[in-house]
Amino acid sequence: MPAAALDWTRPAAEPAPGRVPGNRGIWVGICCEFVEFLVLFVTYFVARAHHPEAFRAGAERLGAGFGLAITVVMVSSSYCLARAVASIRAGALAASRRWLVAALVVAAGYPLTKLLEIDWNLAHGIDGGGGIFAAVYYYLTINHMVHAGWGMLGMLWVLFRHLTGAYTAADHDGLEALASYWHATDIIWLTLFPFFYVLV
Repeated sequence: MPAAALDWTRPAAEPAPGRVPGNRGIWVGICCEFVEFLVLFVTYFVARAHHPEAFRAGAERLGAGFGLAITVVMVSSSYCLARAVASIRAGALAASRRWLVAALVVAAGYPLTKLLEIDWNLAHGIDGGGGIFAAVYYYLTINHMVHAGWGMLGMLWVLFRHLTGAYTAADHDGLEALASYWHATDIIWLTLFPFFYVLV
């Protein structure tokens, strides 16, 4: 293993002032994602304002533990990606790859937890016929899971490129772009979580 992979005393390469992490394309995608969910959040608040009792009763029936588990998964995988970026900036390519693998493994807990939650919901009568709350809940949370799925596919692609030597301490825009997208998806979940699991 190269010595640089173990040397955490080396200073990380600082991004140039004014430099945008990743690339402009990913930021266009992130902005589109934020606009999409902004519209969905407006839909949520309009529906909640017109049907407050349905949302209160619906939130009380959800398994808050599932939402909390997804929150832990999202935050933990974001941490792993941040460490992957910090590692490659420090020249520790092997450590960066390990952190990226950890991010992917942790992130895989999201769809698994969501599927278990949906199974639990259906067993407790929270299904497509559950009224306005169930419709809004499923639309927003499954939509978010789709975006997270794209992020996980991105992790696979970036990991493949990382393992084949495509990234270096001086050139790792793809890894930064992935981390930026995943952090944005994380922020959206941290907004969704209180909407459905906390604001009863």
